[in-house]
Amino acid sequence: MPVYVWKARTVKGEAQSGEFTAASPQEVIGHLRRKRLIVLSVNPKPKEIKLSFGGSVKTKDIVLFSRQFATMINSGLPLVQCLSILSQQAENPKLKETINSVRVDVEGGNSLADSLQKFPKLFSNLFVSMVRAGETGGILDTIMLRLSEYLEKNDAIVRKIKGAMIYPAVVFTAAIGCVVILLVFVIPIFAKMFKDLDMELPLPTKIVVNLSGFLMGYWWAVLLLVVGSIVGLKQYKKTQKGELVIDSLMLKVPVLGDLIRKSSVARFTRTLGTLISSGVSILHALEVTARTSGNRVVHDAVMNSRVSISGGETITKPLKEAQVFPPMVIQMINVGEQTGGLDSMLVKIADFYEEEVDTAVEALTAALEPVMIVFLGIIVGGMVVAMYLPIFELITQMH
Repeated sequence: MPVYVWKARTVKGEAQSGEFTAASPQEVIGHLRRKRLIVLSVNPKPKEIKLSFGGSVKTKDIVLFSRQFATMINSGLPLVQCLSILSQQAENPKLKETINSVRVDVEGGNSLADSLQKFPKLFSNLFVSMVRAGETGGILDTIMLRLSEYLEKNDAIVRKIKGAMIYPAVVFTAAIGCVVILLVFVIPIFAKMFKDLDMELPLPTKIVVNLSGFLMGYWWAVLLLVVGSIVGLKQYKKTQKGELVIDSLMLKVPVLGDLIRKSSVARFTRTLGTLISSGVSILHALEVTARTSGNRVVHDAVMNSRVSISGGETITKPLKEAQVFPPMVIQMINVGEQTGGLDSMLVKIADFYEEEVDTAVEALTAALEPVMIVFLGIIVGGMVVAMYLPIFELITQMH
């Protein structure tokens, strides 16, 4: 038999809801009336729609969804109709089916926030929290616009950081590839030639030849060591202690640590400012901000601030003790807290530090280019020179 979701209220006006298995809606209504409840609605329980399409939903898809949703709500269209239109015009198959599932859920009597919460991979905790605040305050259209702006700016920071990492990653990969090719295919030819000449090899040449022999004989051990190290590091980072240690070390890396620090400050202030201005309580806003910080040191500092506020103290003291946030940020947050304009002050800080991220990315790129070129030259060039040293000595002896 089908399951029905019902909503009712008691004679005293208290709201109640639940589910009931019955042959028809009339049977559910009769059951509720016998319990002296005033029936408000009885709807079939929405069937869970499983996503059968592959592919991923990009940030730009969620941004477009939020902007279009805001426009439709502002135009006065009912919520279910908005979701129906958005589902029809969504180009991404996965997003299309997700929106349709949310629509069915909302039709069944659930709130939009609860419906979105069932898809955490698409709609983050921050997204759901802001939508919930928008539903409660009756400003859902404004909230959706703020969400789209936040997602755009946050995505821009992520793309800038990833862009800065592409060059060193490519150069490092090229260096490793060159070294492996030399050790496996080139060095053995030289080693055979030197062996046939039965000559004493210089120390650098011996090191390179022995390294080539080790790699060719124990390549499987090297591969296991590399894979094991990567897996072990990932597992260690999943622990609280490991995550804290690694994130703390990353903040201390020259140039890169400065970029991570500035991007963390920008994300923290933008997220917290957006949540507070949207009507989310400060305690819940801090909890959501901590989860989306992307750095364990920042996460712990924000959660300590939450404990501090719940105890009646200020937000700035724990942030200062974490030694992650610059003094200017601490002072501006303190002023915003005292004047009651914390949300606007946080947004100003975010605007400033997003520009600082651009400068830090340029500085990182400028610093990494010569370092990586020198690194590649030393590794590859050193191996080539080591192979030609015996030849130079042989030519000298012949003269």
